[in-house]
Amino acid sequence: MSPTSIMRTQRLVLRPLTSADAEALHAVYSDADAMTWWSHAPHDSVEQTRDRVTRNISDASWRAWAITLKGDDTAIGTLAAHEKRQGKVVEIGYALVRAQWGSGLAREAVSALVTRLFAEGNRRVFADTDPDNVASNRLLEKLGFTREGHLRGEWETHLGVRDSYIWGMLAGDWSA
Repeated sequence: MSPTSIMRTQRLVLRPLTSADAEALHAVYSDADAMTWWSHAPHDSVEQTRDRVTRNISDASWRAWAITLKGDDTAIGTLAAHEKRQGKVVEIGYALVRAQWGSGLAREAVSALVTRLFAEGNRRVFADTDPDNVASNRLLEKLGFTREGHLRGEWETHLGVRDSYIWGMLAGDWSA
């Protein structure tokens, strides 16, 4: 996967995630509502968040970006892309601080990431969500992703065993 670099949108700068982002991102990772649909429980400490951010940065199979507002370099969320099949199929993930929910920033950030991934020559981008994660499922649907599957009992999480929706999009389907 090519190196992480900066992406810019109308209101955002999406820059490489760094360990210095841990304190700001603790607002997301410690938020019980934000972490409801994640595979792990909310973090109790900034140290847990720092460990998570460090793991994300050091995992060569993932690229990770901090979502920041133009003119303010403070991380308000994250984007990630994981190459599932070399150069062709990529899984995405994202999180945003609660204060920005409903602002359209998640849509703007994910849209920029999908545009980039298809411009890099990938044929398919997909996301894996909990069926009860209404906001994320709505976002993917609005962006034009197709719900391609419902995997029963797919994940063991802090909530117990959970199902997954698989959302996919092919390069030819994308219109930014």
